Parts: sequence; C-alpha cells; structure tokens
Amino acid sequence: MNAKLVELAERRTTLVARAATQRVELSQALAPWRGSLAVVDEGLVAVRYIRNHAALLVGIVAFVAPLRPLRLARWLRRGWLVWRMAVAVKRILPG
Repeated sequence: MNAKLVELAERRTTLVARAATQRVELSQALAPWRGSLAVVDEGLVAVRYIRNHAALLVGIVAFVAPLRPLRLARWLRRGWLVWRMAVAVKRILPG
C-alpha cells in the first residue's frame, strides 16, 4: 500500500479514538446539567408548539381577555386542580 495511504489510515484511527474519548469526557462534564437542560428542552418544545398552533393561542387570549383578573385566577386554580387530579389518576390506573 502507498505510504501516504498508510499514514492517512493511521491518522484516521487516531482521530476516531480521540473523538470517542472527547465524547465520553463531554458526557461526564455535562452530567450535572442534564436536569436543567431537560427543562430548557421542554420549554423549547412548548415554544415550538405554541408557534405552530397560533390559532390556539389566539383562542385562549380571546377567551381570557373578557375575564377579570380575579375570575381568571379562579379559573387557573380550577384548571390546576383538574390537571393534578388527572396526573394522579394516570399514575394509579394501570397501563
């Protein structure tokens, strides 16, 4: 085989091994940040959803706009209660 090709193959092997080592080191360095990054990722997913479903956002604003702030707070409390109950039921039920 050509000496140049042998040199390139050796260099490639070295670079592939170095890249694998760097991936492991990066994974270990980012381990403490996984929880925070997951929250940020969920936030980005929510922003994309809202951007892709603008009509839904407009409908919510149209519904909420005529309500007074105290009335809105009451609706939010009820909605939160329903949400927590649904999550609890989902955990209890099998499947």
